[in-house]
Amino acid sequence: MNKLSSKNIFHFVLVILCACNGIHAQEKPVYTQYVNTFIGTAPLTDPKILGYELPDGWRSWAGLTFPGSSLPNAMVQLSPMTEYGSGAGYEYEDSLILGFTHTNKGHWNLCNIPVLPLSNPGAKFGSRFSHKNESASPGFYQVYLDDYKVNVKLTSTLRAGFHQYEYKNNKGRQILFDLAKANNKIANWNIEKVGDNVVQGYQQTGEKIYFYASLNTNIARLEEKEEGAGSGYAIVHLADGNGPVELKIGISFVSVANAKENLEKEIGNKTFDRIRNEATGKWEKLLSSIQVKGGTGKQKQMLYSCLYRSFLWPALRSDVNGEFTDAQKNVTKTGFDYYTEPSLWDTYRNKDVLLGLISPQVTLDVIKSMRDVGDKSGFIPTFFHGDHGASSIAGAYLRGISDFDIKGTYEILLKNANVEGGARPYIKEYKALGFIPDPDIANPEVETKAAAGVSKTLEYAYDDYSVAQIAKSLGDTANYRMLMARSNNYKNMFDPSTRFMRGKLANGDWIKPFDPQYPYYEYMYREANAWQVSFFAPHDMPGLIALYGGPAGFESKLDSLFTVPWNPKHIARNVETMVGQYCHGNQPDHEAPFSYHFIGKPEKSQAQLDNILNNLYGIGDNGLALCGMDDAGEMSAWYVFTSLGLYPFSATDPEYLVTVPLFDEVKWRTSNGKVITVKKPGNGRALTTIKVNGKEMKGYHVPHELFKHGGEIEILTR
Repeated sequence: MNKLSSKNIFHFVLVILCACNGIHAQEKPVYTQYVNTFIGTAPLTDPKILGYELPDGWRSWAGLTFPGSSLPNAMVQLSPMTEYGSGAGYEYEDSLILGFTHTNKGHWNLCNIPVLPLSNPGAKFGSRFSHKNESASPGFYQVYLDDYKVNVKLTSTLRAGFHQYEYKNNKGRQILFDLAKANNKIANWNIEKVGDNVVQGYQQTGEKIYFYASLNTNIARLEEKEEGAGSGYAIVHLADGNGPVELKIGISFVSVANAKENLEKEIGNKTFDRIRNEATGKWEKLLSSIQVKGGTGKQKQMLYSCLYRSFLWPALRSDVNGEFTDAQKNVTKTGFDYYTEPSLWDTYRNKDVLLGLISPQVTLDVIKSMRDVGDKSGFIPTFFHGDHGASSIAGAYLRGISDFDIKGTYEILLKNANVEGGARPYIKEYKALGFIPDPDIANPEVETKAAAGVSKTLEYAYDDYSVAQIAKSLGDTANYRMLMARSNNYKNMFDPSTRFMRGKLANGDWIKPFDPQYPYYEYMYREANAWQVSFFAPHDMPGLIALYGGPAGFESKLDSLFTVPWNPKHIARNVETMVGQYCHGNQPDHEAPFSYHFIGKPEKSQAQLDNILNNLYGIGDNGLALCGMDDAGEMSAWYVFTSLGLYPFSATDPEYLVTVPLFDEVKWRTSNGKVITVKKPGNGRALTTIKVNGKEMKGYHVPHELFKHGGEIEILTR
């Protein structure tokens, strides 16, 4: 046996240490280097893309992402705040940082526990900054605060944040806890000094968010300025000293004690660099699930930036000891990680599928969390519109994520689908009439509030189909037949005289007058117009095509969707970024560009998809604007799937529609270690042939079995 040289021993020990610490030994990150966390923070202002001139004082609802530090699906999302009440707290065009907050979503809420280092602050809090002195990557954020002359570095774990402040002036150092501010209204807050170097407390919105923060330097005094309930602030005055100030802060939705335990278990005595490296390592592992060859630099940047954003929500809500606050406001422990509900109106289409493919354990725990809510509230939770927990749960189950009580969950989904006063508003009308009517309102406006009956009917029909697939797998024939019959209810909204999905009155009459281009938030349509919902029946495309008189009539109508000009006088926030009448800036018609596949014209789909992929992501001089709200990752997941050539057109069904990828070769590493290779020889963009493991396929779908066993997909083009 040869003796190891001292040099070899050193390298051997280094490799072991890196493996034990979760630190990547490579000098340069491979995949995180492609991620630009600032994409989606810049405003979209081009009226040619938006479809209208922005009214004075408006900022389009594009992107609404945050650039700060987070781990995948973490409780802590530590990010700079430039404007309270904005979508994610950070807007790229701003020049003042007001604090660094510890929760986020990109949805006008959260942004809790704002903290800001101060030095001779004066009467107002906040510091100017420059993007030239700002940087970020997954799990890390840095900025220099010009007014306070403090360099700030941030990193994080699942439940804790790590701040590092380098003050130019080591005398009079302060830290602001701006606890009366967040993106939700603050009802109350509390902070207290504990020992020499700890503060703890809570911020209360609709719920309490507790924190426990320790410093590497002593606290000289804690100054509190209370100006009535839900107002005021606190300043931690630090003892004079040298070197960087480090603030480690754990949070919890249960208690201060749990926040302390979260901090001690996840950060403890680890250094800032170690926590940062561990965060990089976790993102490298996740992002490496997808590897590509070919494509442009921008396409790779957009792919991995979108993949990154697809894994920021839902967010963890249980502590390291397993405790969480449940739907009944009780502290409990269940043995699984508890998560917020997904942003279901948006993410059921694609992102929930992507989460299940790459992080199936998170998906399993999300389903168990939704079931826990269902057990305690009576209904599986919904989000905003529709009942799309049905699709997300059914899709995950049919793809093999089945280690949960499917029968009990199915029973609650049946209750969702049938019982009034719960998950589905207007379910009584839907069951009795086969559609949801809207009232007869004279001169309705964009903001007119009503039933959004067309959108709800179409979505409930798809949700019925989703629950039916579980019924089928469980052998519940009676409910399967009932639900499948109801899944045809979308047809009741189709007006053959106008060839649109159109609102009805309770007596069955069509609503008049009717302008298919006019967008509504809640009258007949939800954040859409008639054009944008009239191609939604992902579970029954043959039936939808038949409504239009067959393939020729359907093709003609679909052509018009992308070519009829948008009326610039039709202005509705979120209904923006137009290709004809098609709106990629919002979700309701995201299936439409793929629909040509169902009449044997995939090349026409590809022309629309390529335009969207290449021109509506990474917009503007700096390439930092998105064409619409990222909506908890749905917009990003759309890009990921479509750029890779596999899209879950009906997210409930365990199959994927094949399109032409942007890349010459794609390798998916599945959660069980198998690999799917997608190859696209040649430069053509018109799909002609699909081969799976060398065998030519009929149609345009490939089964989910490929993700279980691995295989090769070859996409031939002309």
